[in-house]
Parts: sequence; structure tokens; C-alpha cells
Amino acid sequence: MKNILILISGGGSNMAAIVRSAQRDNWAQQYQAQVAAVISNRAHAKGLQFAQAQGLATQVLDHKAYASREAFDAALAQVIDAYDTPDQPALVVLAGFMRILSPAFTQRYAGRLLNIHPSLLPAFTGLHTHQRALDAGCQFAGCTVHQVTAELDHGPILAQAVVPVLAGDTAQSLADRVLTQEHLVYARAIAQLLQNR
Repeated sequence: MKNILILISGGGSNMAAIVRSAQRDNWAQQYQAQVAAVISNRAHAKGLQFAQAQGLATQVLDHKAYASREAFDAALAQVIDAYDTPDQPALVVLAGFMRILSPAFTQRYAGRLLNIHPSLLPAFTGLHTHQRALDAGCQFAGCTVHQVTAELDHGPILAQAVVPVLAGDTAQSLADRVLTQEHLVYARAIAQLLQNR
């Protein structure tokens, strides 16, 4: 059984969408995979409540308790590695995990570390993607599921979803429309990755 670990920092809406998809589509039987745990770097992340209500293991690892990014990443790796089995390394899914990971960490989980970014990469890496898309006059926006590499918001693209930019859109209205697509495309990309393996 392949364990899927979801890392969050806040409300966890993408995590919840993935968990619901796993339940609805019965990933355990179909792909020999399960969402095994939800890990947060913030004790008060609202997504932890949802995960606990679903009977999932949860763990908090406060990044502020560590002297450096590398020290935090090393502790996080220990937690993740506890879910590995010799023939089935865990899949690590970033779902609103608001930490920049060190190159050593991204290399350690290369090929099995995923992220969703709220733009059509390679456009608008980093923060404030929706406002930047509006400022640039884009007619379309969207989101991208990609494998994580040491370079921020780069790495092989697994899936994208596109939404139109509408007259009168604000950064918030555009973000809300993109988020509905994130909830669909992330779970589908994970399922596709599991199926291909």
C-alpha cells in the first residue's frame, strides 16, 4: 500500500478535496494507495480538524522551533520517512504548505514530491499570482500541478486547468474560480500518477 502524506499550513481545502476523491473513487482498492497522514507546520491550521474528523493521522511540526530551514526539513523528512516502506516510498503532496523547501529536501523526494501552484506555469511563479495575471492583462488564468524541484515553482508539469479572466474580475474573484479547478485537477493528477506507477 502506497502512503500519501499531505502537507498543509492553513485551511486545507485542496487536502480535503484529495481526501474526498480518495474516498469517493476508492483509491485503496483501485491504486493500492491511501492518504495516511496530514502534516502541518502550524498547530492551528484549520485543515487539521477536517483530517482528524476523517480519522486520518495528523502531526504538527512547528517550523519556528527549528534554528534553520535545513533543520526543519530534516525533522520533516524523519516524519515522512516513517511512512515509507521498502518497496513503496510515500508520495508527498504539498497542499497549501507555505514553506520553501531546501534543495536537499527536494532532492531526497525527487519524483514523489508534488505541488499545486495557482497559475499556468511557467507564468507567475511565487506569490500574488492572480493580481499579477490581472495586471498583465491575461485573458486566461489557472493552476498547475507539478513535481517539486529545488527551483521554486518549477519542475515537470503533470496537469493544468484553465479558467477565463472575466471583465470586472478582482484578484479574489479570480482566485476563487481557480481554486474550484485546483480541487478537481490535483486529485486527478495524483490518481493518474498512481495509475501510471
